[in-house]
Amino acid sequence: MKEIISIAPGRTCLFGDHQDYIGLPIIACAIDKHITIKAVKNNKENFVIDLPDINQKRTISIHQQQNELEQGDFLQSSLQVLKRYNCIPNCGYDVLITGTIPINSGTSSSSALTVAWIQFLLKAFGPEELLSPEKLSQLAYEAEVLELNAPGGKMDQYSIGLGNIIYLETGEDFSYQVLKNPIPGLIMADSGVPKETTALLHRLKTNSWKAIKEVQKHIPHFTIETANLAHLDEYFNYLSDDLKPYLEAALGNYTVTKTALLEFKKERLNLNLIGSLMNKHHYYLKELLKITVPKIDKMIDAALSAGALGAKIVGSGGGGSIAVISDETNKNKIIAALNNAGAKSVYFANVDPGARLIK
Repeated sequence: MKEIISIAPGRTCLFGDHQDYIGLPIIACAIDKHITIKAVKNNKENFVIDLPDINQKRTISIHQQQNELEQGDFLQSSLQVLKRYNCIPNCGYDVLITGTIPINSGTSSSSALTVAWIQFLLKAFGPEELLSPEKLSQLAYEAEVLELNAPGGKMDQYSIGLGNIIYLETGEDFSYQVLKNPIPGLIMADSGVPKETTALLHRLKTNSWKAIKEVQKHIPHFTIETANLAHLDEYFNYLSDDLKPYLEAALGNYTVTKTALLEFKKERLNLNLIGSLMNKHHYYLKELLKITVPKIDKMIDAALSAGALGAKIVGSGGGGSIAVISDETNKNKIIAALNNAGAKSVYFANVDPGARLIK
């Protein structure tokens, strides 16, 4: 094809941050900020890539194969994954990549880039049967996580590829549900503090699994899914003090996510309850997993003081963005409070239908 336009949205996690990499469920939604790839066929055997938002240019040969990939090189890792699925480039393209997703803000600009890039490559070179939302999401997960041996889970790629609000079971019995209830009054605020990703995810994933395995040495059939928060003291008997917060956070966040799922399945969404659950989720992220920073704390406090129903940090943590639930009455007051708290940007977020090809 002479010209291809591929678009992929950002995402926000509503419930289940730091759960997908230990096989637990999440509720996330695609939001209407995007990465857009405009590709025009050229007469070269290269992808000539222009990324004006970050003032970078790059050329990748269509024949290039790298045995050792740089961490975060999702363009090259995607090419290598797709070649194993018989997506073999046979011509070059001039590629313009632009975006409206705040970079390094916890709203998955990198995953959106990966999904949009893979979507373009499949449209250009096939096989087109891999362009279904589910297969596109899985390929992006393979390119971002498996190919690079990275510590993340599947939330980002699937929420972007599938779009809408989704409940995702990320464990062995992998499945998803599209949740029909809208979520009005969703406000996103970027702190301007660059988030941490790889090192923070590695610590949290390692310690969460270690805590679960330690309990299983004494209770062989123990799982987070079948455990009970009321029995937390019993589980703590088998853990060192440094591992206790990770187990409590996993159990607490799992319970919050499952409770939120029941509410999303009702005919009408109770925003007050969703906000309350969001606050509880943030408590586990802040007080037990310790992933917030002072500016994020200040923004959360400002939003809640201005009448927000709920607020939480989004993404890997150490910076990034927050998600806020507001009713119609207080939304403008909340936005002003977030700006006064020093937010880099504040915006209303609508649910997006997911990755798609414009032409």
